[in-house]
Amino acid sequence: GRISQKFLRGKKMEGTYNPSLFEEKWLNFWLEGDFFKADVEKAKEKRFSIVLPPPNVTGALHIGHALNAVLQDVICRWKRMQGYQVCWVPGTDHAGIATQWVVEKELAKEGLTRHDIGREEFLKRVWKWKEEFGGTIIKQLKRLGASCDFSRERFTMDEGFSSAVRKAFVELYKKGLIYRGKRLINWCPRCRTALSDLEVEHEEVKGFLWFIRYPLEDGGYIVVATTRPETMLGDTAVAVNPEDERYKHLVGKRAILPLVGRKIPIIADPYVDPEFGTGAVKITPAHDFNDFEVSQRHSLEMVKVMDELGRMTVEPVEGMDRFEAREAIVSMLKEEGLLEREEPYVHSVGHCYRCKTVVEPMLSSQWFVKIKPLAEEAEKLVREGKVRFIPKQWENTFFDWMKNIKDWCISRQIWWGHRIPAWYCEDCGHITVSENFPERCEKCGSKRIEQDEDVLDTWFSSALWPFGVFGWPKETEDLKVFYPTDLLVTGFDIIFFWVARMIMMGKHFMGREPFKDVYVHALVRDEKGQKMSKTKGNVIDPLEMIEKYGADTLRFTLTALSAQGRDIRLSEKIIEGYRHFANKLWNIAKFIFNASKDVNPVGSVGYKKVDNWILTKLSSTIEQVNKSLESYRFNDYAKAVYQFVWNELADWYLEFVKERIYRGSEEERRTCSHVLFLVLRDVLKLLHPAMPFVTEEIYQKLPNKDAPSISVSRWPQPHCCEFPEHEELIEEVKEIVRGIRNIRAELNVPSSAKLNVYCNVNDELYETIFELEEPIKRLARIEKISRTSEKPKGCVSVFTKTGEVYVEVGSAIDVGKELERLSKKLSKLEKDFSRLSRKLQSKEFLEKAPEEVVEKTRVEFAEVKERIEKMKNTIEELKRF
Repeated sequence: GRISQKFLRGKKMEGTYNPSLFEEKWLNFWLEGDFFKADVEKAKEKRFSIVLPPPNVTGALHIGHALNAVLQDVICRWKRMQGYQVCWVPGTDHAGIATQWVVEKELAKEGLTRHDIGREEFLKRVWKWKEEFGGTIIKQLKRLGASCDFSRERFTMDEGFSSAVRKAFVELYKKGLIYRGKRLINWCPRCRTALSDLEVEHEEVKGFLWFIRYPLEDGGYIVVATTRPETMLGDTAVAVNPEDERYKHLVGKRAILPLVGRKIPIIADPYVDPEFGTGAVKITPAHDFNDFEVSQRHSLEMVKVMDELGRMTVEPVEGMDRFEAREAIVSMLKEEGLLEREEPYVHSVGHCYRCKTVVEPMLSSQWFVKIKPLAEEAEKLVREGKVRFIPKQWENTFFDWMKNIKDWCISRQIWWGHRIPAWYCEDCGHITVSENFPERCEKCGSKRIEQDEDVLDTWFSSALWPFGVFGWPKETEDLKVFYPTDLLVTGFDIIFFWVARMIMMGKHFMGREPFKDVYVHALVRDEKGQKMSKTKGNVIDPLEMIEKYGADTLRFTLTALSAQGRDIRLSEKIIEGYRHFANKLWNIAKFIFNASKDVNPVGSVGYKKVDNWILTKLSSTIEQVNKSLESYRFNDYAKAVYQFVWNELADWYLEFVKERIYRGSEEERRTCSHVLFLVLRDVLKLLHPAMPFVTEEIYQKLPNKDAPSISVSRWPQPHCCEFPEHEELIEEVKEIVRGIRNIRAELNVPSSAKLNVYCNVNDELYETIFELEEPIKRLARIEKISRTSEKPKGCVSVFTKTGEVYVEVGSAIDVGKELERLSKKLSKLEKDFSRLSRKLQSKEFLEKAPEEVVEKTRVEFAEVKERIEKMKNTIEELKRF
């Protein structure tokens, strides 16, 4: 035989597909066998490294996490089977604000706040909570089948990582890239902490535009438009545009601040839009970002009128909440005749990404990263192609953000996190920044030093993840071998928060990019395309789906739906649909094991054309799979294997060989068994990256295993067996069977009627038909197949690439009735054709309809057109009976 490998007897397959019986078993087998552990020595020859985006330690697996992990796992398992040492580092993020919240809620049940128990005790509680519940999401990732190297698991606040964070802070500070300054920052009055610009979500909100009269020192007044009357108590100027003719005469004069009586200047600044409101605006530098910039240009005073809880600190509204104060001030202005009018107004308002409270611009002393120099280096890496975004359009999003980047506020007023390594001297005021705890002030030697109370933004530590996990700042073997990583898989929502910052820090500290490819996956939406949310009740829980349908089914579904640049529309029905595929694979394997149980594995094998056809199909599927995975086209990978397994192997090859495997000679049975196991083994390998559990379960029973686990077996090679001439012949045979089935369906031929078929084809095709005579008869329900050179009476034609086959239907149908029925059907199809044609010619439809709807319409149009042509041919043939 062409393949000399000896096939030993496999174990029997029992029962029906039930993933709950084996998924946990294989998970434990992989973990105990260290199949996912990367060997750093072997990795020097051939390695693939990747880091898991660290989920929050507070988290539970949601569908977005599942998608992210599955796509990484598909690539990792594929690479591992290709002989790479795959180092996939898992870990969790300490998630400062989120984790502190959880523990504060627990404290509240005891009637306590963190301030009641103090910082030290509070942090003990957080660590205790982390030990008890922090590992949940990692356990759930294992349940999903993620093949991470769990021996290398990291946490953003483990000891090694914490020293990396201190090292990074100190180094950036010494280079002048970290500084402390009094600046306007985003402040959340509920979380009581600063937020970076990226942690603020802007939403359109219905509000009012109030028009307020500011009396002029010389008499008369200027009308100012504002959405925030409560901050007017902190106004230090009124501004107009220098080009605005209406107000040129007032520039340099003074207005009197209503309710306060303070005199403030009228200034000219190009920031003011003459079209907004009246063209005159109030300037409140301590409570508005744009006003702060204006104040810097005009050296204006800063008056703070609100505290950290969002309460007013000045008369006449001292102690009131900011929104309560807004109503009170509007009411006072009305009483004094200073409110000219109010108009409904929709404007963008910033909310805390965590608790959704309206954020407050607040003047505060904070720590900042001077971001521009770091951003320029990161941008260069992407422009030079050293970091590649897939799909490419995300590069533009990255560049847009880099263009408008502002310094990053990295201090947070919470207790859980990496405490800022800065100490203030009570005697000389100097700030000592150090990796280790200093005993005295580095300037004056005083021991009266206090550490900064604040902690670092969680994203600061996450930015060090790709090299911090490998032991940086120590020069470890892992760091030398596995940095930079090859791939990052992430969602588009954290390109700014995380991806950009990792590129900046990687370039700054390691001198090069942290990863080569960034695959940005889409959002998982519900079947109607809506975002999933608990309030809408349309959330799909991945763990529930695993319980119900098995991890493999969920994984394959997510892989199959992952088309680049297109959001995923998911429903339980779709997941259930793919369970049929897992079941189909199980039944195919069961058929192969049962059909081969009494076959003598030793002896020669003689391939027939149909065997060469399936091996050729398998080879081109392997090629297609490799191409798809190389370019991260996950849906194309899933589609290629699905098509092969269901359409080629199950629907055709198994049907073609049933007679040979059950009733053939010993050599025929051996050949069939040999090919079936060969194909099954490679199919399992191709499917393993997406469906690891079921493929391992079947692989372990195979007579021709090549490794202790499928996860470390050799990836199948294309071109092992390719017979294009045999492939063409079998494809023609399939076309004939399909054609006969279509005729039976089109002409309402009773299923009990056995038809005669006459072939007008070349010798090679007839010989192939003769080889497969029994399966063809069974598949197309035919009585007799014979050869002819002329078309017999009462026949309808099936055209093949090289000839014609005539199906004798005359005696099985009422021709008159069929002609009448087909004419009605044709008339309906022609109406559909006109409707679809009009739709596709409509400019409005092509421009406004979603891309998938237009594509669906085009496909439907092509199908209708083809059916019309076939039906017209059939009608013409029937007329000649």
